[in-house]
Amino acid sequence: MKRSLTALAVGMSLAAVLYAPGALADTAPLTATSCAAPAVTAPDGTQVEGVTAVAHPAGTVDVPAVFPLGADHVPDVPAFCDVTVTLTHPGQGDHAKVRVWLPQQTWNGRLQTIGGQAYAAGDYGSKLALAVKSGYAAATTDAGVGTYLDSHWGLKADGTVDAALLENFASRSEHEAAVVAKDVIAGHYQRAAAYSYFNGCSTGGRQGYAEAQKYPEDYNGILANAPAVHWAEFEVATLWPQMVMNEQHTYPTACEFDAFTAAAVQACDGLDGARDGLVSRPDECGFNPRRLIGTTVECEGRKVTITEADAEVVRRIWDGPRTTDGRRLWAGVPKGAQLSALAGHTTDPSGKPVGAPFPVPAAWVSTWVAEQPSLDVTTLTTARFTELFQQSVAEYDDVIGTDDADLSAFRDAGGKLLSWHGSADEFIPADGTVRYRKQVERELGGAQQVDDFYRLFLVPGAAHCGLNGPSGRTDDLAALTAWVEQGKAPQTLPATLNTADGRTVSRNLCAYPLVSRYSGHGDVADAAAFRCVPADRH
Repeated sequence: MKRSLTALAVGMSLAAVLYAPGALADTAPLTATSCAAPAVTAPDGTQVEGVTAVAHPAGTVDVPAVFPLGADHVPDVPAFCDVTVTLTHPGQGDHAKVRVWLPQQTWNGRLQTIGGQAYAAGDYGSKLALAVKSGYAAATTDAGVGTYLDSHWGLKADGTVDAALLENFASRSEHEAAVVAKDVIAGHYQRAAAYSYFNGCSTGGRQGYAEAQKYPEDYNGILANAPAVHWAEFEVATLWPQMVMNEQHTYPTACEFDAFTAAAVQACDGLDGARDGLVSRPDECGFNPRRLIGTTVECEGRKVTITEADAEVVRRIWDGPRTTDGRRLWAGVPKGAQLSALAGHTTDPSGKPVGAPFPVPAAWVSTWVAEQPSLDVTTLTTARFTELFQQSVAEYDDVIGTDDADLSAFRDAGGKLLSWHGSADEFIPADGTVRYRKQVERELGGAQQVDDFYRLFLVPGAAHCGLNGPSGRTDDLAALTAWVEQGKAPQTLPATLNTADGRTVSRNLCAYPLVSRYSGHGDVADAAAFRCVPADRH
């Protein structure tokens, strides 16, 4: 999600069952001669309501605007067959669509399923088209729910939570998409996919972890970045900045928030041994926001002096949610991340500052937790915030928490899970992903054992889903396929990063728990000048 979103066992034909995975690795791309609606076997517990197929010629795929994102146009997409399968769970009134895009002449023998963002369970075409351009058969599901910021589906007509749709969104529909996509592929090409991959970030990252936890045989490889795991905790936790501003009666401007962030980056930039515009370990950064009290900043053409109240707001946001007696509930916004993403505000008709919360956590708390869509979450106190946090965990952790640490079935099935998470993620602090990784280590015998099938890479200075755009680039899917298909586990993840001062640098991201340290010589813009070392070595 950018500011508004950046935030934002298969039944198949006998031929598919007999087809040996891996046999496509050394063959030319496969072709299909027709585009027709295939026979689809309904996954367990569902009924197939309809199947359609539409042939698309080679050319540009025009993706319509879906609020808050604009239209997109993906050029040079080879001809493909677009199959849509609509499923329902009898008696539950849902209608979930699974879309499968099948290259007609350039299939590489692999399935790539695309995850969603915010409250959208899947993709609207851009990533499907890119996957087809790369030779994949691509799939996604809408889970029968809404678009990115649409939460109207959360409650039934009687005002109670629609448990069936929430289960769809949480995990059920993603599994059914895997089952349907494999079935459609087998029917279309008369052979099964050699390898199946899941690819998602944010909500998509959480979906990937849900697949590994609940349906360990669905995918050979799962790419799940900036995953929204611990959903029941962090979705409430991301309203903490609104609560702080309300209780402090102080609403710093975006440029004041930016001044605090810039000062923290400047103070903690060198903790990895190099001043390179990147903060690798925000948790090591001891910058005190009180150091900016009395500082004047230029703010939309006027000078603003940072006050003690401003510094206290920032201190509490960085510190993170606590109960009235001081017990920590969750991690705060990391130093180096954009503060105004969650601490947005505006003015009412009288000119009084009022909070403007990020809509994803606001909808979660008002719709699913409080069951009051009109609830004004900008007026929360610490006591009410704590009640909602604890209620969210108690009622929904088993449904959508996606934090089951027992990945033994996924490991035993031969699956590989690869994740990266930005250290400056403004929406989902990387602390939650690190916490989950530690839980898995405790469950399954330690870091070395877990590294055999699950690797996490922390990205210095990267914002939410940042390596998909604003914070840089990495070929994470290539690293995952090499791990799955050739047994080459990624020791590092080569990346290009964008620094706080606008420069571009190369880095070899380190597999957790190792961290990147400057070697003491060489260009700080060059990955070769850094090495991966244990976190306690400086």
